[in-house]
Amino acid sequence: MVIYLKGVAMGTADSVPGVSGGTIALITGIYERLISAIATLDPRAARHLLRVHHANGRQALVSRLLAMDVPFLVVLGSGVATAIVVVSRVMHAALADARALTFAFFFGLIAASAVVLYEHVSVATPGRIAAAVIGFALAFLVSGVSAGSEASHALPFVFVAGAIAITAMILPGVSGAFFLVLLGQYDHLTTVLKRFVDRLVGLAVGDATLADVFDLGTTVLTFGVGAILGLLAFARVVQWALATYRAATLTFLVSLMVGALRLPAIEVLDNTAAWTPGTTVATLAAGGVGALAVLLLDRYTESLSY
Repeated sequence: MVIYLKGVAMGTADSVPGVSGGTIALITGIYERLISAIATLDPRAARHLLRVHHANGRQALVSRLLAMDVPFLVVLGSGVATAIVVVSRVMHAALADARALTFAFFFGLIAASAVVLYEHVSVATPGRIAAAVIGFALAFLVSGVSAGSEASHALPFVFVAGAIAITAMILPGVSGAFFLVLLGQYDHLTTVLKRFVDRLVGLAVGDATLADVFDLGTTVLTFGVGAILGLLAFARVVQWALATYRAATLTFLVSLMVGALRLPAIEVLDNTAAWTPGTTVATLAAGGVGALAVLLLDRYTESLSY
């Protein structure tokens, strides 16, 4: 139950663009175990499934799953999934009813996260300068295309978004939702997940059909498969980058966050009908709440380090 609740905390963090689930894992004391479990995952363990009808085969499978700490990942993942389902419903309602204020909140989260990570930025070498420029330019261009437009929601793109977003589990300060916002998938996927859960409930009570569930389920499944494969592949790449080129990697990430501020800024401007004293104060307050949440978390966890 404790691990499950820690997963809920991680999932909540990764469901909004700002502090990452990896940060929460560190705070709750499971970061090293999480990274170790991810690093030891080996798809070849599935070969033991062919011998589950034998006692030796079942024992070998159980031993391999325990060695990879799969029970820990399953319980933690269940907590993460629970939080994502719940928070996605809240975010869907917020984006539908108060889109400008929600993106102002996102702006505060992302900006404060960049400030918190600024101490790790270094432009002392040409390589790090290049990382900063590339990160900022990439995010600035991508966020400009994503903001206020109908980004592609085709299944291949959803698959890639899932693979990229899941890497936030091991990134300091950058949440999976941040990447989904940057790629223009956040609004779409929160809506799909809410409707998918609603249709599952409807199927259980007889108000929906399997076709209704399958229609949205393909998107949810595609994102999930992308996330799993991304966890197995990209996580190791990120680990290597942080271990080998830590300063350049963090400089790239912070620059990415700064460049991505273009998207919530555009969304706030486009969805604010008129700039009155009331709307101005509300927008600044929403951004301030997002920034304050991150800064307070950093203040009380500053003694921790990755």
